[in-house]
Amino acid sequence: MKINMINIKGKESKEIELNDKIFNITPNKFLIYEAIKNELANKRQGTSSTKTKAEVEGSGSKPHKQKGTGRARVGTKRNPVWRGGGVAFGPKPRDYSYVLPKKIKRSAYKSILSLKLKEGNLKVIENFDVQDGKTKSFIEIFKPILKEEKSSLIVSDSNNTLMIKRASNNISWINCLNYKRMMAHTLYYSKNIILTEDAALELNKFFKD
Repeated sequence: MKINMINIKGKESKEIELNDKIFNITPNKFLIYEAIKNELANKRQGTSSTKTKAEVEGSGSKPHKQKGTGRARVGTKRNPVWRGGGVAFGPKPRDYSYVLPKKIKRSAYKSILSLKLKEGNLKVIENFDVQDGKTKSFIEIFKPILKEEKSSLIVSDSNNTLMIKRASNNISWINCLNYKRMMAHTLYYSKNIILTEDAALELNKFFKD
């Protein structure tokens, strides 16, 4: 499929060919969900921890006799049913991360890109440079393109990702990712996705399988 690119003035320029197997498929929302869930799980620290009745402080002796007091039967004040006692079946440090099959992850990326293009929230921009890496220079370039302050993602190629990222780092609602290091969560929840020309051409080849 062919779409019109935009230039740094925000106006349509030449056409660019996008791979239908990447940008024009039926989005699979289940795979998108699985990819986002995987990324969030891999970010979890898993440091929540509670003490069992074997780990809390307190005597192991019987607090009072078994019968005749009118109180509940109890063998130790470390029992989970009592205040200050241990926690039964509480969380312990664990690793939540898991590996998602590469085919599922790639299919999720394709689904998100196709979905955003169909919604009109994905654009391809002619290659540009922010040579000094300054926010002021970045704003001058993108002011005609991103007229509203909505969460936006710029996907670029390896050559200029660093300078774009440095220039946009002070703008809270803009993210910048390399086309090889995209994240499903960031892609899906960004209101606008801007692909540089080189990144779009690389994606045509990168996700073609």
